[in-house]
Amino acid sequence: MKNFKLHVMIAVFIAIAELIGVKTFKLGPGTVVLLPMLYALIFGIFSAPRFAKLSNQQDMEDASSLLGITLMLLMARYGTLVGPTLPKIISASPALILQEFGNLGTCFLGVPLAVYFGLKRETIGAAHSIAREPNVALIGERYGLASAEGRGVMGVYISGTVFGTIFFGILSSFAAASGLFHPYALAMASGVGSASMMTAAVGSLTVMYPQMADQLAAFGAASNMLSGLDGLYMSLWMALPLSEWLYKKFYKIKYGVEPEKGDAQK
Repeated sequence: MKNFKLHVMIAVFIAIAELIGVKTFKLGPGTVVLLPMLYALIFGIFSAPRFAKLSNQQDMEDASSLLGITLMLLMARYGTLVGPTLPKIISASPALILQEFGNLGTCFLGVPLAVYFGLKRETIGAAHSIAREPNVALIGERYGLASAEGRGVMGVYISGTVFGTIFFGILSSFAAASGLFHPYALAMASGVGSASMMTAAVGSLTVMYPQMADQLAAFGAASNMLSGLDGLYMSLWMALPLSEWLYKKFYKIKYGVEPEKGDAQK
């Protein structure tokens, strides 16, 4: 908190990002929406020791410690939007609850791809979820973060932190431009348990549907809250066993033999 260099650098990045503003352009059938959050994220990446060296390792650790505070403020802001739209959220509650089963889709997509690309037990940690903080804690408690499963979940966690907001922002704008989904459905789908990813997706949607800005933010926040509450239990009772089962099936398809327990150390 006393790292004044870090605070000044962040303030400068935010000011530049806000001056650039929201940019939109056509890409195929969709509209790509570039938000100030994206610019600030890119500035942060290129300020790291591996690039421009504007920050050092201590600055990066200090910035990481502030993420929890900033996300808490962000979710408090979203909480003020949930109240006025509570009747609409309650009327959509069955859809909000059932859409949580969509989180299992990562198992069916991720496990076959991971095995195909040669991952062993890392597949379990990498493909059972989108690997946010609760999932990292779950894998750490179940297998240990030094295990192959731990390496898998941490790899996806880091990738999601760097690329997740960019991907979600672009994906939501393409989905909205397709006209196949209602904006409320897309806002609900953006709440996968990551505040930053949800914010990027809802931000793109509000640019395309400014008249629905508050409702979209409320649906996204409510969905994200539900994902945070029941997502861990979904992973524990359904996604992890499913990933284990799928891993064994696709491992045998690729290698012709059952996976051995020793694969966890390979």
